[in-house]
Amino acid sequence: MSGWFRLTLGLLGVVLGAACTVQGLGYVEGSVMAGQRIWAVIGPVLMVAGLVLLWLGVRARNRR
Repeated sequence: MSGWFRLTLGLLGVVLGAACTVQGLGYVEGSVMAGQRIWAVIGPVLMVAGLVLLWLGVRARNRR
């Protein structure tokens, strides 16, 4: 995987993880995920994975 691809996936993971967390905690209504605790757990896990990918992508781009 090249650096830009890791950066893109990492950013996507952070954004989707934040959205899942906010919906899982019940701050956003009108969704199937609203108020479901499982999404409040999956969201932060997805955000951490996204942050790791962002870090790896930055490292890969700095090596060039």
